[in-house]
Amino acid sequence: QVQLVESGGGLVQPGGSLRLSCAASGFTLDYYVIGWFRQAPGKEREGVSCISSSDGSTYYADSVKGRFTISRDNAKNTVYLQMNSLKPEDTAVYYCAAVRPPLCGSQDVDYWGQGTQVTVSS
Repeated sequence: QVQLVESGGGLVQPGGSLRLSCAASGFTLDYYVIGWFRQAPGKEREGVSCISSSDGSTYYADSVKGRFTISRDNAKNTVYLQMNSLKPEDTAVYYCAAVRPPLCGSQDVDYWGQGTQVTVSS
């Protein structure tokens, strides 16, 4: 069974940190670009960060640049999103996705995870 499973979400105070994980089963991640997307209530889904399959190059949305770090461990078939200095506007459901290379658009997604809630609030 092909699956992407996110974990690591939760409630955190502003300025805090969370580390999201995206574990794949039933297929290997190393072919794919892996993207993290998020959707807040009443807003459209937006791309947050991506990491390539070939050279490990990364992309970050301006809103998270300098605060979030994406990484991948192909041996563990897992991708991570380290989120630091979290802000209330980071509150959303976060999804990981396996994207057909070379780009990282949601239109090229083969597999989506089920999502994990991140809430930043005092």
